[in-house]
Amino acid sequence: MYKVKAANWKPDHFGWEVKDGVATVTMDIPERKNPFTFESYAELRDTFHKLQYAEDVRAVVITGAGGNFCSGGDVHDIIGPLTRMGMDDLLRFTRMTGDLVKEMRQCPQPIIAAIDGICVGAGAILAMASDFRYATPRVKTAFLFVKVGLAGCDMGACAILPRIIGHGRASELLYTGRVMSTEEGDNWGFFNEVVSQEELMEKAYSMARVITEGPYFAHTVTKKCLHQEWSQSIEQALETEAEAQAICMATKDFERAYNAFVNKQTPQFEGN
Repeated sequence: MYKVKAANWKPDHFGWEVKDGVATVTMDIPERKNPFTFESYAELRDTFHKLQYAEDVRAVVITGAGGNFCSGGDVHDIIGPLTRMGMDDLLRFTRMTGDLVKEMRQCPQPIIAAIDGICVGAGAILAMASDFRYATPRVKTAFLFVKVGLAGCDMGACAILPRIIGHGRASELLYTGRVMSTEEGDNWGFFNEVVSQEELMEKAYSMARVITEGPYFAHTVTKKCLHQEWSQSIEQALETEAEAQAICMATKDFERAYNAFVNKQTPQFEGN
């Protein structure tokens, strides 16, 4: 099986670090509140795709430099050029941004967003597409596509956001482009927890440690089923989970957990 060391990767358009099984992605243009560029969209998409082959990453943390998460597509590097493109190029761009979300949902590692400050446009999508979202009280989240004359149906927002916060709330945010306060995001279930700025990264890494110390193969199955079962009936989901759990029961980690339990020990999972 083809495996690679993600710690050796050197992305050009965002910060990257791998330590103790956790990869950290840092959106890193702080003077402009960490916008996306054409290049960072493509490189981040390709990075999440490659993570399925990474043997040294079991969880991913996404954050932003300089007190902000991500301000979305850069006005000068992206918005301006888009106004001058033909339909073929526009479709190539929108499909590329959708592919980023697709790769985030399909990569086996759970993704944890550590969000501070500005989290708008494609930045809000980046948070939305993650598996966990931790925020500070000063976060401003907005799906503001309508503010620039675009539809709210961007990068999967109409499919994913209603599943997180409900149809009515998602409709309001997508039609108006208004800021969702941290309090609203917390009450509506968009954020897993709101913590202080000082606690934010520790909270994200604490969850990452829970994941890395757990049964990694089983975690990848959980993520796959959480995503896959959106489009299944209850009967189909039950069969999917029966097959998935039977596969997990055939792993050494299941046996390790049993042996640890009968010996009154803490299981040491190895991911297989």
